[in-house]
Amino acid sequence: MTPPLDDTTGKTGRRAELLDIAATLFAERGLRATTVRDIADAAGILSGSLYHHFDSKESMVDEILRGFLDDLFGKYREIVASGLDSRATLEALVTTSYEAIDASHSAVAIYQDEVKHLVANERFTYLSELNTEFRDLWMGVLEAGVKDGSFRADIDVELAFRFLRDTAWVAVRWYRPGGSVTVDTVAKQYLSIVLDGLASPQH
Repeated sequence: MTPPLDDTTGKTGRRAELLDIAATLFAERGLRATTVRDIADAAGILSGSLYHHFDSKESMVDEILRGFLDDLFGKYREIVASGLDSRATLEALVTTSYEAIDASHSAVAIYQDEVKHLVANERFTYLSELNTEFRDLWMGVLEAGVKDGSFRADIDVELAFRFLRDTAWVAVRWYRPGGSVTVDTVAKQYLSIVLDGLASPQH
């Protein structure tokens, strides 16, 4: 069944188009540098018309981030609850993260650039809560892997978590969806380096 084109609720039709335009501009220019007029101009409408759909820029950012994060964390929770071994769980978490960069490139860029400022706004307190959940999920997998022998016993789990968190998501700076390098290739190369190293086994 095809969903109805509803411009006041849900992300279909014109509303979804406006969110896509706004997300691209926020990612390219930054939230503070992008005005409502910029978004309206890019959409080919008057600034006042945008307020028929959203009451502020913050509303647009909120909807963009909530949609992206709800989907991402839903997948994370399913992976951790699926009963895979520690290595396979970590591989799935990393792959899902890179797939999110590919599918929601603008939303990831907005999050990376704006999260430190947004968490000070009461409307975005959920970002801090999800950041804590992210840490708990990934740290839990690393700790379980050390305990069951999947990962080396001498690793500093805290440092390993920070390395994984920062090096995976920074790919949004250079990875371009639809480019010559696929997200599957990036994820596999990243996992190969992280889990198996750069050095040849015979050296």
